[in-house]
Amino acid sequence: MLALPVQAGTIKVGAIFAVTGGASFLGGPEARSAEMVVDEINKAGGINGDTIELIIKDSGANPEKAISFAKQLIEEDKVLAIIGPSTSGESMKIKKIAEQGKTPLISCGAAEVIVNPVASYVFKTPQKDSFAVKKIYAEMKKLGIKKIAVVAGNTGFGKAGKAQLVKIAPEYGIEVLAAETYDKKATDLSALVAKLMANKDIQAVVNWSIVPAQAIIAKNMRQAGWQVPLFQSHGFGNIKYVEAAGVAAEGIIFPAGRLLVADALPDSDPQKALLLKYKADYEGRYKEAASTFGGHAYDA
Repeated sequence: MLALPVQAGTIKVGAIFAVTGGASFLGGPEARSAEMVVDEINKAGGINGDTIELIIKDSGANPEKAISFAKQLIEEDKVLAIIGPSTSGESMKIKKIAEQGKTPLISCGAAEVIVNPVASYVFKTPQKDSFAVKKIYAEMKKLGIKKIAVVAGNTGFGKAGKAQLVKIAPEYGIEVLAAETYDKKATDLSALVAKLMANKDIQAVVNWSIVPAQAIIAKNMRQAGWQVPLFQSHGFGNIKYVEAAGVAAEGIIFPAGRLLVADALPDSDPQKALLLKYKADYEGRYKEAASTFGGHAYDA
C-alpha cells in the first residue's frame, strides 16, 4: 500500500482594519504589518504546511461596517479567527458576534472594556487603559502633582480612558478637579482650555484621545500660554503625532511600549531582538517608520 502525501490546506484569518478614513493612522500600519507577517510565515512553509490566507476588510472605523464584516468573515468566509478592529468602539460592537460565532477575536483597540468583563473568545494586544493610567499617575507622584484636569474625546477609547483616570486617581493621592469630554471632530479646543485655565488649582492636564485632538489640545495650551504639564495617553506613541503638534509637543509626557525606544534598550532586554526585527522588516518593506499601532497587529 502506498502512503499518499498529505494535502496542504489553507488557514483563513480575517482582519478588520480602518485602512481608510479618520483612523487610518491605526488601520494602515496594522494592515501592512499583518500582510508582512503572513507573507513571512507562508514563505517559511506556513503552519505545519498549511498556508495562511489573510482576508482584510476596510471598515473605515465605521462600527456598522465592522458588524457587517464580522458576520461575513464568520458566516461566509469561515475564518479561524479575526484580528482587529482598529478602534475600541468597533471592537465593542462586534464582541458579542465573535462570542456567538465562537471565533477568536484579537482586537487592536486599547479600551479595557473590550476584555473586561472577560469573554471566552475576545482578546486584545494593546496595553490596558488602567496600566497606562497607573504609569501616568506614578510619574505625577514623582513630580509632586496632586490636582489635575482630565479631558477626553467622545470615542470608545476616550470614554474608557477617562473613566479609568477618574477611578484610579485616589489610589495615587490625586484629585481630579475637572473631567471634560469633547467632540472627537473638534478642530479648536481653546474654549475648553480657557475654562480649565480659570481653575488656578489645576497642576497638570491629562488628555485621552486619538488624532487630531492630541495635537490640538497641545497647540491650544501653548497658544494660551498655559505652562502646566500635559500628559497624553499611550495612544500618542507615534512620531507623526509629535510632528503634528510641532513645538507644542515639547514637554509632553506619555506612556508607551518599548518599540519607540527599541534602539536604546539594553541588550539584556527580552523584547529588544524582536522589536528591532519588526522595526527593520517593516521599515525596509514599506519605507516608513514603524509605529506602535502596526505592532498591535504584528503581536496578534
